Amino acid sequence: MLIKKWKKIPDEMKNDAVHQYYLMLRKKNFSLFFKRVFDIIVSLIMLTLLSPVFLILAIAIKADSKGPVFYRQERVTQWGKRFRIHKFRTMYVHEETGKDVTVANDDRITKIGRKIRRLRLDETAQVLDIFLGTMTFVGTRPEVPKYVEQYTDEMKATLLLPAGVTSLASIKYKDEDKLLENAENADETYVNDVLPAKMKYNLQAIRKQGFWRDIGTMFKTVGAVLKR
Repeated sequence: MLIKKWKKIPDEMKNDAVHQYYLMLRKKNFSLFFKRVFDIIVSLIMLTLLSPVFLILAIAIKADSKGPVFYRQERVTQWGKRFRIHKFRTMYVHEETGKDVTVANDDRITKIGRKIRRLRLDETAQVLDIFLGTMTFVGTRPEVPKYVEQYTDEMKATLLLPAGVTSLASIKYKDEDKLLENAENADETYVNDVLPAKMKYNLQAIRKQGFWRDIGTMFKTVGAVLKR
C-alpha cells in the first residue's frame, strides 16, 4: 500500500490537485504499511470466522434464484487499476439494463437479496478483496469505470489509495438507493449530485488519514448497520 514515486504514477492521475494529496500521503508511508499489515491479519481472521455465514449465504442465494453466488462487477481501485469486486449476488441474472446504480425498489433485486442488502451482508464478501490487496477496510468505495471517467482532477486523488469497503461517505450515504429512487435518470443524478457530495468526505479522509481514524470509521460503520 506504500505510495509510489511520483514518476511511477499513471499519467492520467498526474495533475496539481493530486500532487498535493500525494505529498501528504508520502509522509505517512509507515502508517500505510501498518494499515496493510492490519488488513492482511484481520481479513484472514474474518475469513475464518465468517466461513459458516458465507456458506449459509451461498446456499440461500442459490436456493432463491438461478445464477452464481458472487456478483463480480468491474470496479476501479488504487492507481486506476481495474478489478472484479466480490459481492454476494442480490439480483436476478438477466440482460443488462444499462444502470450501474441501484434504487430502493429496484425490481432486479431478489427476495433473499433484499434481506442481504438491508443487513449489508452482500459487502462482507469483500473481505476476500482486502486479503488479496485490491481493497482495504477503510477507503473510498470503488466505482465502476464509467463513473471514474467523470472524476475531476481532485477526485483522482482518491486513486492514490486502495478502494475501501467502508468510509465516512458510505455511512453518510448508506441510503443512497432511496435518494435515487425518484430520480428521472438515476445515473445522471448520481454523477452530478451524489458522487461530488461523497467525494468531499473521501478527500477529507485522505487529508486526515490515520490508523486510529480508520478504526473509528469501522466502529461507526458497525453502529450504522445495527441501526438499520
